[in-house]
Amino acid sequence: MIHYHGTPLTPRAKLYEMAGKHFCVSFADPRDADVCLKIGQSVLWDNGAFSAYTRRVALVWRDYYEWLEPRLHHPHFAVAPDVIDGSEEQQDRLLSEWPHPRELSAPVWHMAEPIERLLRLCQVWPKVCFGSSGEYWQVGSEKWERRADEAFNALVKRHTILPWVHMMRGLSLSDGRWPFASADSVNVARNYKSNGREPEIMAREIDGVQPNGGWVIRPEQISLVSGRS
Repeated sequence: MIHYHGTPLTPRAKLYEMAGKHFCVSFADPRDADVCLKIGQSVLWDNGAFSAYTRRVALVWRDYYEWLEPRLHHPHFAVAPDVIDGSEEQQDRLLSEWPHPRELSAPVWHMAEPIERLLRLCQVWPKVCFGSSGEYWQVGSEKWERRADEAFNALVKRHTILPWVHMMRGLSLSDGRWPFASADSVNVARNYKSNGREPEIMAREIDGVQPNGGWVIRPEQISLVSGRS
């Protein structure tokens, strides 16, 4: 798993001490973007939809496209636009308008959406993000775990080699059973001061843990209420 450490991280001197890490920069607060490009191994450009949803503000996607233009190149990649709790039609319409190369991009499969949409996305996109949503909003909850099991069961049945799956807000799962290829979190940036620890040391400990590399199909608990698939 590649561990993308979220920003902004203040003061700037502490961010420079994180040189050589992988970073996640959100369009919702891009103040560290250019520094992360300069000192990071790679940068995940997040579309800011989660922050916009929690703050109840609207995003102008054209501004996001233009902001990415000089920054989106290998080895970096960007999260394509999505609507938290939006319909499948809304999500697909945004993807159809996305102007950047697919090899540098990843759409979001919201875990409350049908598994079939996840499989469809993985057929045409080299990377896909899992976004916790609906009854699976809380990462690591019992419902979330069952849904993640369902998703990986479906993927391993369809693919000889698992697709690249990025877990959004998922670094707490670094030692979990799910074989995520990458994940991000703002844990270090938000909590190092209250923990009284150096951010670089916190990041190093997170980076030193990896999840399972493969997946064996697990039993699933069938829902008799939702009829979800």
